[in-house]
Amino acid sequence: MSDEASGRVQKVKQLRVVVEADDYDDAVRFYRDVLGMDEIAAFSEGGEDRVAILEAGRATFEIASPAHKVAIDNVEAGGTPSPKIRIAFEVDDAESATREAEAVGAKVVAEPVLTPWMSLNSRLEAPAGLTITFFQETEDSHERAEREGFGTSRSASAVDPQ
Repeated sequence: MSDEASGRVQKVKQLRVVVEADDYDDAVRFYRDVLGMDEIAAFSEGGEDRVAILEAGRATFEIASPAHKVAIDNVEAGGTPSPKIRIAFEVDDAESATREAEAVGAKVVAEPVLTPWMSLNSRLEAPAGLTITFFQETEDSHERAEREGFGTSRSASAVDPQ
């Protein structure tokens, strides 16, 4: 992948998050069976040496300043702090996903709430010791880009040649 306008070349082909799970079977059941992530590969060297690779759709890598992390914690979870790394899953229905996860043992930290960036977000403590967010987009990226304060760092830092 490349950005022809800037000449940049996308070097990363895949984002893979590797999570150590003390209860491997519970974690696989939750992420594969409850969240519906397809298992694309699984390997075992015998005994407890096992790994499952689950397909999570499109991946992004979100980098937040400390102040923005606090802002997200305030909006999404009433100020309950999240760890440095939190996994967010886009879902079609945040309310249903929250209830399904709760029914199999995930602890709801915060119920779904409409955020200023127009997504419906909930936060949970999930298997493998992860803090997760379910988010449901309520507008598309084009609609969002039209609103004040939304854009890209590249567009905000671009120098007008005129």
